[in-house]
Amino acid sequence: MRILLLTHYYDPETGPPQLRWSALVREFTKAGHHVDVVAPPPHYPRGRMLEGHEHIVPGSAETGQHGEIIHRVRFRPTKGTVGSNLTDQLITAVDTVVRVLRERRALDPDVVVATAPGLPTLLAARVVATTLRKPVVMELRDAWPDLLAAVNRWDGQEERRRARVKHLIARGASRFLTRLQLSADCVVTTTASFAEVLQGRGVRHVEVIRNAAHPVPNYEHHEPRDADGELRITYVGTVGRAQGLETAVRALRRVQDARVQVSMRVIGTGAGKAAVHQRAEELGVPVSVHGSQPRTTIHEHYRWADTFLIMLKEWRALTWTVPSKLHEALAMGMHVSGSVGGEAADIINATGAGFATAPGDDEALAKEWIDLAHNLPARPDRERMARWVQENADEERSAQIYLEVLHALAGARR
Repeated sequence: MRILLLTHYYDPETGPPQLRWSALVREFTKAGHHVDVVAPPPHYPRGRMLEGHEHIVPGSAETGQHGEIIHRVRFRPTKGTVGSNLTDQLITAVDTVVRVLRERRALDPDVVVATAPGLPTLLAARVVATTLRKPVVMELRDAWPDLLAAVNRWDGQEERRRARVKHLIARGASRFLTRLQLSADCVVTTTASFAEVLQGRGVRHVEVIRNAAHPVPNYEHHEPRDADGELRITYVGTVGRAQGLETAVRALRRVQDARVQVSMRVIGTGAGKAAVHQRAEELGVPVSVHGSQPRTTIHEHYRWADTFLIMLKEWRALTWTVPSKLHEALAMGMHVSGSVGGEAADIINATGAGFATAPGDDEALAKEWIDLAHNLPARPDRERMARWVQENADEERSAQIYLEVLHALAGARR
């Protein structure tokens, strides 16, 4: 089978979508399938070309680490704002259509797969699949278009007229995205709760293929450290608009006020990084904020910590979202501190991984941390955590499910 993947994020970048699709493509090619990937040159997360990869330019093609062929298309450097990110994604989407249609005979896919965000990639996939008369799979790694309902909160407080314009644009975009989903031969989600939402809207074929738990280099299992009177918390992931790490900072202040020694590390990049650092300084709490780290050294921050923090804001669409880092923590057997609701909270509770408090509730989060500090080392239910990962977030199992979906679609069109 010949698979054409359209994506805005791909290897050698690092991040949840890159890890997800590197693992899937590895298993696809291992099973004997040919994979063509259309993606811009690596420029995530800083919005500009990654150092050491300047030779990868739009119009070029290279063989990936799993034998896939990566076709590079145009992009635009970004500043991290919603507008600049969307412009970048639109430019890539347009050039993706141009590149694929120009090389249609050489590519000749049996099925087209688009993974979003970027959201314009879905439209590019629809155009390509319709023109080539091929089935299309639209993968939604987050709860789109429902996240657009919070668009006015993405960039902080705004002047009322501008916020109104953004709201109207978001409402129109939301309707258009729903139509795209309805037109797809299959929609893939990473959570069961959002799959139910889409089915309720009439999307006829929805599959749940969760984010897999990708192995952490040099750190297969977390070993709790001996208690020394200090609670150590680590957060690794996007420090963005949807995470709400300011809640954790406020909770730390409450923990300190209870005369509990505590410290936290925040590892990652995103639009909320500066705000977290500023709030921590204002409240005088021990939070060290780092940029993105190489995956080969991230284990050092896990080994340092007693608990792994998972956070999302109280937006309705985020109750249908499960951060991929939760699966990573489950696989390592590491205690989880959750400030999440919905499906993510259900998983934490069902696996005995730790605790989950309501998003935005710094008082409840502080109470849990104070209790944890008095009961170190943390002892999550590793057996239940490992069993959940094996049944729901195994790399090979996820790829097998995906291939069954793609085979069925490709076969139906022959």
